[in-house]
Amino acid sequence: MPLGTLERSAPSLFNQGPSALSRWALYSALALFLMVADARFHLTDPLRQAVAAVLYPVQWLMLQPVQLAQRGADYFGSVQSAQNEAQQARQQMTEMAQRVHQADLLRQENTQLRALLDLRARVAPQALAAQVVYDAADPYTRRVIVDKGQLAGVEPGAPVLDERGVLGQVTRVLPLLSEVTLLIDRDQAIPVLNARTGARSVAYGEPQAEQGGGMELRFMPSNADVQEGDLLVTSGIDGVYPPGLPVAHVQRVERRADSAFTRIYCTPVARSDGVRHVLLLPPQVQALPPRPEPPPPPPRKGGRK
Repeated sequence: MPLGTLERSAPSLFNQGPSALSRWALYSALALFLMVADARFHLTDPLRQAVAAVLYPVQWLMLQPVQLAQRGADYFGSVQSAQNEAQQARQQMTEMAQRVHQADLLRQENTQLRALLDLRARVAPQALAAQVVYDAADPYTRRVIVDKGQLAGVEPGAPVLDERGVLGQVTRVLPLLSEVTLLIDRDQAIPVLNARTGARSVAYGEPQAEQGGGMELRFMPSNADVQEGDLLVTSGIDGVYPPGLPVAHVQRVERRADSAFTRIYCTPVARSDGVRHVLLLPPQVQALPPRPEPPPPPPRKGGRK
């Protein structure tokens, strides 16, 4: 038999010391005694405190990466939450702003419609309400298109009013639409009456005036009694506009020593821009009495009996 295979341990006959079962019983009893003694008399508290004091730096170092990761996650989570809340707040503010704007538009429209109804009751019960669809495509004219035409009974020459006063006149009628020429158009003229003095004149459109367009009283003598702030109303002598409708206010009076006429600039009462609802009146010529028949010619002298 090779020497390397020989068993070098002593035979069991010569083994010394307690058996494994005895050692297990001894250690179990010792462990039980220590647990009872520690529970009753706190024998190991100093040892635990010493071990905890020694291991605290190691525990602190080991916990730093975990705490750093938690703080980073909390920071990014709070940033994302704040961004989401800010986005929701901006969306709510936008929705509220739209609602406020719509409420303002509805309130303005309601005010305009009430004023139009009052004006309709005072001017002509048969007035036709219409809505401005869009402005005319010609940039050199001041005209708008309304959504009433021949099928609604609109006639050429019909006066057009907004809630403040005279806006213009219908100059073209289509089956479903009508074209309205504003008073500030260069080709538009309207007979007016000075409400303060009772003097009659004619106001012409002036689209190049300040504030987007105005009107001008032409061929007024230099000594005419016209003051800034005078109200001009329709005179009614043209057979188109009913008398007494507000037209414009006198804005500026220019008297020149080298001219026999005074230049008078006026601001229309009606809104030339942004108007939406208007009234179409029948031409006043329908309400005028018929023209009387001319008298018969006198009989000729020396005629046959």
